[in-house]
Amino acid sequence: MNPQAKLIFITSLLLGTTITISSNHWVMAWTGLEINTLAILPLISKSHHPRAIEAATKYFLVQATASTLVLFSSMTNAWYTGQWDITQLTHPASSLILTAAISMKLGLVPFHFWFPEVLQGSPLITGLLLSTAMKFPPITLLYMTSLSLNPTLLTTLAILSVAMGGWMGLNQTQVRKIMAFSSISHLGWMAIILIYYPKLTLLNFYLYAMMTAAVFLTLNSMKVLNLSTLMTAWTKAPALSTILLLTLLSLAGLPPLTGFLPKWLIIQELTKQDMAPAAIIISLLSLLGLFFYLRLAYCATITLPPHTTNHMKQWRTNKPVSPSIAILTTLSIMLLPTSPMLTTII
Repeated sequence: MNPQAKLIFITSLLLGTTITISSNHWVMAWTGLEINTLAILPLISKSHHPRAIEAATKYFLVQATASTLVLFSSMTNAWYTGQWDITQLTHPASSLILTAAISMKLGLVPFHFWFPEVLQGSPLITGLLLSTAMKFPPITLLYMTSLSLNPTLLTTLAILSVAMGGWMGLNQTQVRKIMAFSSISHLGWMAIILIYYPKLTLLNFYLYAMMTAAVFLTLNSMKVLNLSTLMTAWTKAPALSTILLLTLLSLAGLPPLTGFLPKWLIIQELTKQDMAPAAIIISLLSLLGLFFYLRLAYCATITLPPHTTNHMKQWRTNKPVSPSIAILTTLSIMLLPTSPMLTTII
């Protein structure tokens, strides 16, 4: 892709995100979401492969539907209350429609079917943008309207998302699809705590984005797209494989790594809110996710590939690990001791 074109698209992404997260008026928020959608489409379809074109088409249709619903819910609210302010979403029907629209934009169950397909058709770096940067504006809209949303509906969507994200990721061999179901599962954790402690949702998102960025950049550096290639990647970059093992375990939420921190705080807060059954269910369902993270980690570092493998062992290169991967991985592994400081900040 032409560097100037790429610069325009990346700048548009930043502009769309900034407009949405800094707006008070629903129409401005909607405009930012639309700019984001139009800016990411060329990045998804840049390879001109039929699968990439299909992914871009699916993404456009889903996001256009969700944006229409966002506009419809805000217009309904303005009709009844005379308010276009995002924080004044008080009409129950409007808040239900908005929850459905944002769930569609994020890929929460039951509006999740587009996300694995779109991620599978995108390059790894575009997949990283779809999993992190593109989810930030919808999450900020949920954060701003958190007082008006229906707790029962959000809790149900959250538990279903963690269940489906873990369950559907079990049988996958494509790394991008596994990361898509991982994203759906993490969104469930963010959604369940949104009404009770919105800042914790944002903290969870920031830590998730950091760990996912570390995984995607490592996979991109190793040129890995499926498990069979991952099994032979250890010969090419042993240090990166070891880093990937720790980052994946952190993403799974195992102590004493960073990924345990948001889960621990969310379970603690749910228990305080007399939602111990929900906390137990969501913790047990996250074990499904743990299985496929362990499977990825096992393929990356512990297995020797069978002699009948179709993939040749790759030459080991002395190329140094990228500084961005090193910094992100360090943060993805070692932030748990800072939890007292983080809890006082939020």
